[in-house]
Amino acid sequence: MLKGFKEFILRGNVVDLAVAVVIGAAFGAIVNKLVADLITPLIAAIGGKPDFSTLSFTVHKSKFLYGDFINALISFLIIAAAIYFLVVMPLNKLAERRAARLATGVEEPEAKAEDVLLLEQIRDLLAAQGGGGAPNPRPRP
Repeated sequence: MLKGFKEFILRGNVVDLAVAVVIGAAFGAIVNKLVADLITPLIAAIGGKPDFSTLSFTVHKSKFLYGDFINALISFLIIAAAIYFLVVMPLNKLAERRAARLATGVEEPEAKAEDVLLLEQIRDLLAAQGGGGAPNPRPRP
């Protein structure tokens, strides 16, 4: 029972999701402070209302507080804009470049493993010193 739970928790997806939630919560707190401490006073300086949370209206002795909704809406729009401009747009541009490369038939060569590169360097150095190493079957680019 605990073994299965441990395997589930240690999967890459769960850990990545946990990190994303924590970073998202921290980012949300930053944006809320940005809205409360900078954007709302700026709008208040232009519109004359310093705090939206006090905005309300009354219908038949029922009070409707819509100011907090306005603050939440501003926070949402800023978070959505930040995610769009900082995450979605760059990933879309990256995907477009990759698709264009694949459409032209130009594929990225596979990178050699680090140990293979080191062994090739050792071989080339030995050959350059006249160490009698095996001749280089392929010239390096």
